[in-house]
Amino acid sequence: MGFQSWRAEALWKVLLQFGVLSLYCWDIGGAVALSPTPASQIQHKPVYSFGRSFLGLDKCNACIGISICKKFFKEEIRFHNWLSPRLKLPLSYKKSYPGNYTDDSENWRPVVVSRLLTKYKHDVSDTNICTSAAKGVTCSIENVLRSTRRFQKWTSSNLLTPDLVQGLSSPMLRCPSQRLLDRIVRRYAEVLDAGSILMKHFTDRDKLRLLYTLAVNQHPIMLQIFPGTEGWPFVRYYGSCGRMMVSASTNPIRQFYGSSPETTSDLAYQLLHVTQSLRTNGLNYHLYYTGVRDDMFGMFEDGRLFITDASTIGVIDKQEGLHQSNDRLQDYRDVFSCLSLNCKSSPPCQTVRESQSLLLICRDILPKLLQPSQNQNKHLQNEMDRLISLCGNSMLPDSSIINAANALMALLQPLRPCSPHFAYRYPECKYNNAF
Repeated sequence: MGFQSWRAEALWKVLLQFGVLSLYCWDIGGAVALSPTPASQIQHKPVYSFGRSFLGLDKCNACIGISICKKFFKEEIRFHNWLSPRLKLPLSYKKSYPGNYTDDSENWRPVVVSRLLTKYKHDVSDTNICTSAAKGVTCSIENVLRSTRRFQKWTSSNLLTPDLVQGLSSPMLRCPSQRLLDRIVRRYAEVLDAGSILMKHFTDRDKLRLLYTLAVNQHPIMLQIFPGTEGWPFVRYYGSCGRMMVSASTNPIRQFYGSSPETTSDLAYQLLHVTQSLRTNGLNYHLYYTGVRDDMFGMFEDGRLFITDASTIGVIDKQEGLHQSNDRLQDYRDVFSCLSLNCKSSPPCQTVRESQSLLLICRDILPKLLQPSQNQNKHLQNEMDRLISLCGNSMLPDSSIINAANALMALLQPLRPCSPHFAYRYPECKYNNAF
């Protein structure tokens, strides 16, 4: 064996040992096999290998997108267990996984790698697509979705209009205005030339990915059109690969139940402030909760509160008013209407109360966050409990609920600590009471 051949084989073994090489190289269309391996090396298998099915790339273009795939294959996005000696993919049945992200291989930041649905629900949804076209339990789901009447209308339109999304289950599309739909197209990060309200630069694959995402789970779209860099309280969206998306990581708010009164007071104040800002903001959008859960909110390392799951947030355009079709909703229902496995029709936007989000927060989150503490003044705790009870009472008018929430914020504001642990407003809080 010549020296060059021996050196190549030695390098190959080292790369395999450290899990640097995957079994496949990827391009934007899928997987391309590496060049044939000499017979003497076939027995050497890498400890870690990406599978198309794990990321959901085998389902594209019935997927979220491919904007961040290169980061995965360059190992600039890593799952936590990749730091162990034996690199391996985590269990596939989970919906989300903790990971780390880097732009320079030196500075890493925590992220969450997540699916739109659990693996089981994705499989059920895919089966429903096949059976809807009488294709049995397995089929080319992309071909089935492409052949639908709805997608044919998408391919022939350069403008995303309300009739193209009518009948989808996403809360943000309950009564979409043209201004909101234009914002979705203009901010859609899974195409190369974002910025225009027209979809002329969208390929059919791009349109299918956007439609599929809106139908299954609006969460990644909400993060894109209301980004945290512009002051919205949503975590950062880094991109997607197949049916996996990557977003910034936070500590779930439930981890702080039972914490010190200073910490819980600060979080409760932020929670009310964030909820109020979604109702009244400079863009005249009313973003409202259709339901709240403990894992919907999280705290970043600097103490700032973010919304980590935007899948259940509705949007009403107060500038253009409500736009609801007079046609029967049933006329718009198709296979896309149930891809999330939630086939129930949403109530009309006219039923959304001005105080709905505050009511849900006061009823379902604040009682667990602002629990009685031995270090808390009893009179102060009683006043908190009274105001929480008022703003969580659905029998009261909107004005009373909003006033109670405002009074609770005023009560909580002086209880918030001014310390480096809450770096998002420190040291400003030392010199300005507004912080």
